[in-house]
Amino acid sequence: MKSYFALILAIAVIIGASFLTPMINDYVLGRIIYVGIMISLAVSLNLINGFTGQFSLGHAGFMAVGAYTSAIVTTYLSVHGFAMAGFTGIVGFAVALILGGVLAALAGLGVGIPSLRLRGDYLAIVTLGFNEIIRVIIQNLDFKIDGTDYIGGARGFSVLPITTFTWVFIIAAITIFCVENLVNSTYGRGFLAVRDDEVAAEAMGVDTTKFKVRAFVVGAFFAGVGGGLFAHSNFHITPLDFTFLTSIDIVVIVILGGMGSTVGVILAAVVLTTLSELLRSVPEYRMIIYSLLLIILMITRPQGLLGPATMERLMRRRRTGDQATPQKPLIAPVEG
Repeated sequence: MKSYFALILAIAVIIGASFLTPMINDYVLGRIIYVGIMISLAVSLNLINGFTGQFSLGHAGFMAVGAYTSAIVTTYLSVHGFAMAGFTGIVGFAVALILGGVLAALAGLGVGIPSLRLRGDYLAIVTLGFNEIIRVIIQNLDFKIDGTDYIGGARGFSVLPITTFTWVFIIAAITIFCVENLVNSTYGRGFLAVRDDEVAAEAMGVDTTKFKVRAFVVGAFFAGVGGGLFAHSNFHITPLDFTFLTSIDIVVIVILGGMGSTVGVILAAVVLTTLSELLRSVPEYRMIIYSLLLIILMITRPQGLLGPATMERLMRRRRTGDQATPQKPLIAPVEG
């Protein structure tokens, strides 16, 4: 019940904050929207890499499926006279995002069933290959909508810029809510069992393959929705927006935030995305400084900004206090 109340409160705060967005510079607002999209993508990948203990490098592939699917749907609706504004536009955009998420989830199922008997580096290579397969397929597709090219492979896709602050952060809140409730439920303990000791989990009767596939499907769904938001926050997308480097960026956020820590991943998404943007003022040194800061952080905080151990310690302190005050005995001890 507390989690539902927190979600409702978060959505209310987001809607209230959206009234302040007209006072924000368009460029700054665009960067804030991008931070919100990265939060959704990182939290969804954290379910796979952090809570279930897998190593996926194909998140940008799921993102691409959702991006292009939702872009095609909204373009089709626009061409056929459905106004992308008002209630009709809200419904159309919501349908486009959901369809993008569903197709991305099917892609996650497709890559999950044959490959999730693999572990570690082998699984990472398979998901990386999947990412590149999706990108190459998109790059060589050429669809037409009523005789007009809207997706031209390497030429890219012209997208209606519909994404707003409200859409992005409400979906980020829903992503966090769903992942946290799933992991902390009785059923969700299976994901943690797979991460902690897959052999022991199988010995206890846990179907580890089923849990790994479901983690991929849920994570891919929210990656597809995030990809739809990304597509509609830009005027134009190309296959180069979804290379394996995009997957690496999301993986770095999850690792630096703390594998299995939702709060840490959110913090890392905000910090790293903002830091990368601030370093644009020194383009010749940007990647050097950024890489050095990442190295320093990994040396000093190998468990991430807020790893699971850190969060457990903070929760324990909140329950018991930093130092327990010893109680005085009712009867003083007799000396001598």
